[in-house]
This record gives sequence, structure tokens and C-alpha cells, in this order.
Amino acid sequence: MELKAIKTSYARWAPIYDRTFGAITNVGRCKTVEYINAQDAETVLEVGVGTGLALPRYRPNLAVTGIDFSEDMLAKAQAKTDQLDLKQVRNLVQMDARDLDFPDASFDVVAAMHIISVVPEPEKVMAEMARVCKPGGRIVITNHFARERGLLAWIERLTAPFANLLGWHSDFEISTVLKESNTSVVEQRSLPPLGMMTFLVLQKDAN
Repeated sequence: MELKAIKTSYARWAPIYDRTFGAITNVGRCKTVEYINAQDAETVLEVGVGTGLALPRYRPNLAVTGIDFSEDMLAKAQAKTDQLDLKQVRNLVQMDARDLDFPDASFDVVAAMHIISVVPEPEKVMAEMARVCKPGGRIVITNHFARERGLLAWIERLTAPFANLLGWHSDFEISTVLKESNTSVVEQRSLPPLGMMTFLVLQKDAN
């Protein structure tokens, strides 16, 4: 997707995101944070923090940094952080996920919930997520990936040309995520509703 289209789309979605797409993706968000909370981790980067729906779920002794390209979404996330006094949220920053302004190996866990099929040049985003993840650390992704057959696969192909309008790629291939050479799959499973979402954990090579 084009950056201009993303900014326009998420400026449009921001006021109603929590009650619409945010509600649909709640299961994946809960599973992702539940997994992260169970890890022996101290620092977390959430790429595409959006309106901050996941932020209250992180355990209090984590140090969570959230980034998003949309200033409208970040404003909502900051308001949640302030209202709920979320001590675990250390920083919320406007940033392009293709060029993360963090040193190599900065975070124990890097999370991306329902954003990898939204960003332009997802291969660059994956490379950046792997770069800022510590050796042996985890990259946790929840996302919709294209199906190969069935009714839903047909619908995905039908809606694919409207990616800029919808704000996401309905025909996004999981192979795009799995191309990152210095990572390996630790866990992969389908999530509700209807198995439309995939929970995916990658581990960065130790060396």
C-alpha cells in the first residue's frame, strides 16, 4: 500500500477503529500479549501500535515501546496510556516501520498485530523488525494471510484491488513474512473468527 493511502485510511478509521476492526481482531491481540507476558522478556516493541488496544494487557513490569505511522492512531494510544496510567508503556513514537530509529538488538520481543499486510514494502518491515530484535529473541505476528482455496480465498481475491480503500491487503501471502533469513518458525496456528487470522512466532538466530 502507498503511504498516502495508509495515512488517509487510518485517519478515516481512527475514530471508530476500536468498535469495528479493533473488535474483530481482539482474539489475536489477546493471544499475542498473553504469549509475550509469559516470556522471560523485559523490553517489547509493538510495531503498528494503532489506538493502543493491546497496551493495557501487557504485564506491568515490561518496558513497552509503541510505534505507528498514523498520528491520529497514536493520539488515541497516548490518550489511553494517560487515562489508564499505564506504567509499562515507556514510549509512543511516530515512525515508519521500514526505517526503525532504534539500534540493532534493542528489544527482547517485537510484536506486529494485524499490520504486516497494511504496510508498504513488508519485506523491509520484516527486516527492520529482525534487526532490532535481540539474538534469540522472538518476533510475534498476528495477521490475516491469504488462503489457497475455498470461498474465503475467492473473496480475498475479489477484494484485493480495493486495498487502498479498505486499508489492508486481503490477499497477503505468508511467504512474505517467512522470507527473513535469520529467523525460524517457533509456532504457527489459526485463530478465530473462522480461522481467518494466524498466530505466528519467529525466533531470531542466536548468532
